[in-house]
Amino acid sequence: MQFELNQATAMLAATPGTLDAMLRNQSPEWLTARKAPGAFSPLDVLGHLIHAEHTDWIPRVRLILEHGDSRSFEPFDRFGFHELTANKDVGQLLDLFASARRECLQALSDLGVGEAELGLYGVHPEQGRVTMRELLAAWVVHDLGHIAQIVKTMAGEYREAVGSWRSYLSILD
Repeated sequence: MQFELNQATAMLAATPGTLDAMLRNQSPEWLTARKAPGAFSPLDVLGHLIHAEHTDWIPRVRLILEHGDSRSFEPFDRFGFHELTANKDVGQLLDLFASARRECLQALSDLGVGEAELGLYGVHPEQGRVTMRELLAAWVVHDLGHIAQIVKTMAGEYREAVGSWRSYLSILD
């Protein structure tokens, strides 16, 4: 499938509602479950996504538009969300994510990113030159990967409870 900006922004716009449907009003056991010690819980993923909205995607879009490949992106702190999420419940975090995502998608539109801008280059601190198209595609896949991570983590909580059906449930592999 070829990258289409309209499809990408539609998918990005859907993520907050998807997470809201999955996480709002869930028990602490679901929200803090981890596949392994040190792995992200669903709440951690939500915090990570909010942090990325504030510090990663749109700042990098702006950097490409303003400086092209003459300046490298700031490194992203994958764990920089802890202070942001402290003392907030899941409803507050879901609302914060939805608001931040709306603001980012509006900023993307306001910046006038279109087909011509998708070929512009920026510089990732580890990967080197990347295009705007690759950055925006990565944003979508990042969302989808974290949705999958949440689903797998939550499904894993019933690993033993499903009994003999486990062999039919590939998500538990």
